[in-house]
Amino acid sequence: MARPISWGRRPSAVGRRASAAIASAIHAIDPLQTRDNPLGIQVNEIKRLSSAGYSTWAAFNSRRRSQAGPPPTASSTLEAYRTKLGFIHVRPGMSEFEDDYTITRIAKHDDLEFLSKWKRWVYRLSGPFILVTLAMYFCYFVLRIQYTREAENQAHTTYWMAWAFIVVEILVLIPMLLHRLWGLHAMGMRRRPKLRIIGENVPSVDIIITCCGEEDDLVLDTAKAACNIDYTASRFRVIICDDGRSEGLREKTERAAVELFDNLYYRSRPKIPGVPHHFKAGNLNYALDETKRLPGGAANFFAALDADMIPEKDWLRALIPHMLQDPNCSMACPPQLFYNVPKDDPLCQSLDLFVHVSEPMKDALGAAWCTGSGYIMRRSALDSIGGFPTGSLAEDVCTSSMLLGTGWNTAFVHEPLQYGTVPDSLASHLKQRTRWTIGTVQTSLKLRFCLYGPLVTHMTFFQRLCGFVYTISSLLTIALVLSMFTSPIVLVSGGNLVPFSSYEQLRWLIRAWFASHIINRINEFLTYLPSGYLTGQREARAVMWMAIFQSISIVRSFLLPSWLGGKVAVFTSSGSQKAELDERDPERRAPVWRRLKFTIWDCQCYIHVLYMSFVLASVVIATYWNVRQSSNTKDLLVALLTHAGWPPIIWLTSILSCWVPIGYTLWPPNCPKREDLLDRDPATGVAYPKEEAKKTSIGWRTWVHEVYYSALTLYTCGIFAVSFWID
Repeated sequence: MARPISWGRRPSAVGRRASAAIASAIHAIDPLQTRDNPLGIQVNEIKRLSSAGYSTWAAFNSRRRSQAGPPPTASSTLEAYRTKLGFIHVRPGMSEFEDDYTITRIAKHDDLEFLSKWKRWVYRLSGPFILVTLAMYFCYFVLRIQYTREAENQAHTTYWMAWAFIVVEILVLIPMLLHRLWGLHAMGMRRRPKLRIIGENVPSVDIIITCCGEEDDLVLDTAKAACNIDYTASRFRVIICDDGRSEGLREKTERAAVELFDNLYYRSRPKIPGVPHHFKAGNLNYALDETKRLPGGAANFFAALDADMIPEKDWLRALIPHMLQDPNCSMACPPQLFYNVPKDDPLCQSLDLFVHVSEPMKDALGAAWCTGSGYIMRRSALDSIGGFPTGSLAEDVCTSSMLLGTGWNTAFVHEPLQYGTVPDSLASHLKQRTRWTIGTVQTSLKLRFCLYGPLVTHMTFFQRLCGFVYTISSLLTIALVLSMFTSPIVLVSGGNLVPFSSYEQLRWLIRAWFASHIINRINEFLTYLPSGYLTGQREARAVMWMAIFQSISIVRSFLLPSWLGGKVAVFTSSGSQKAELDERDPERRAPVWRRLKFTIWDCQCYIHVLYMSFVLASVVIATYWNVRQSSNTKDLLVALLTHAGWPPIIWLTSILSCWVPIGYTLWPPNCPKREDLLDRDPATGVAYPKEEAKKTSIGWRTWVHEVYYSALTLYTCGIFAVSFWID
């Protein structure tokens, strides 16, 4: 007979049951669950997991010329770890099989290197501040719309240009709203632990390094580091899949396999003329088939590295446990980090904001993406979707999205486990980023924006929302470009950016903008904490000048017919794009006139030059009309304020952003040679990035922009103060 609940005597039990019921209801629509630590492993606790269903020690041997020794036992692994640490907690009731895998939790959070304790607590305030920021923006736009209508009624006319400015401002605001609202409740709530698999008994892994035209030594450095990881040598293979068919790379790889690493292989797939080979996705699918033909067959897990991505020694030991603890986890992916980012990162080539802010938030919602390198996937999961999907230049994002759509889980492991190189020229950087943009749009069309269709059947609500937000954002770069042109068009046409019918309305508009601007500044500091405030501001600047290139690539690839300049998007590996100007080498750098010609004409930055000229001309013309039409000083100051001087002076921000590629060309950064950024073992040739090379240094460029942004804030404060004397 069920025991009745005593409301008076056991309120705590009632509270627990009520909390559990509420949590169950929330989890029914929200994937924010304890997926990141389903076993509840505590720090320094040992957990043994069954190896049933994985390749046995005897069935898989990656070595080409030697045999694996006797299989290690779980008991010996525990004893060795206990000796190393002095004390460990072994959970009772674990599996007792000697071929079990053994994992442990070495820290509470996996992102200790990026997010200190105080930052973690302060970061949680970003959610409330985002709501306040959006509320202030909403109030500001409500006032703008209301006062524009009243000004029209008073003047008996329609301010078409003012309405155009409002509409475009709202279109630009939509991506920010989507990005900040879809995962608002998850900000700062991620709980993924820092795990390691210990011992010699580990699952089998095939590591694939894809390349196509990159320098042989660059690829070989990645391969040697992959062979040198802290993982049982007989349990993983490293296979270089070369789409460039480099004879020199093949010879160097075979020599390294004979002299140093007998689990290293070289393969190059045949390409039949006229038959689509599907770029990187085709190369990866070839690797999937090729591993089946190797001794022992395919491994249980499939890992991939870009040609330039050097893995840290504990790369696999850090990723594997997240998949072992969750049999439904199809992929674990670390952030892409870089060791050759120039001082100030003038082109914003690092992915710090994406990997330190966006990806952890998506992981908290169960929507982690594959970011292209360093990931490891469950072979059975890949087979369930038919391998890597073709038809998209962003095969990584498409693959992880299809895995989520099939019902698998994914994980983002926020640890510094790989370091690569960014493109060393403006031209190669533009090709890389526009390729990513096109690939994202291709993926969104293939998956129908993650809203419906057979490829996203099992996605949760937030997984669909994540896919929609990030894919639609690429298309909305066109709206951003339109907004950049709207302000100068309004000015040059003599229109009014901010209509009002009384000075009282003008005062409230100024105060509303001041409040939204100050709250947004605080919100930026909080939101950018994981990546760094200055990094976040650099990313914000890059969005504007890159939007022009991204919009052009979208229009050409998806909207224009071939007879109007449309073209089919093709893949070009970033590493194969040689720097023609050696712009970052102070000894071999091309002269400034040649760099300017190449940037302005070949890279199509003449669009930026024409835009800046148009904006400056429109400001001069608008200011001239303000002076001519004002009868006194007060009218002149108000006219200047409501035209070219209206905060946040978007036209000046746009000019400074579009100046970035030109300024980069005139004063390119000096970068050391790649070899100078590495610590190399003279005996094996294995190289790892130096610690100082892993960090982006800050110089005068960054501070110049921050001084401007701070001056803009002071200008807004000054206008706010003056508003009390406007009557």
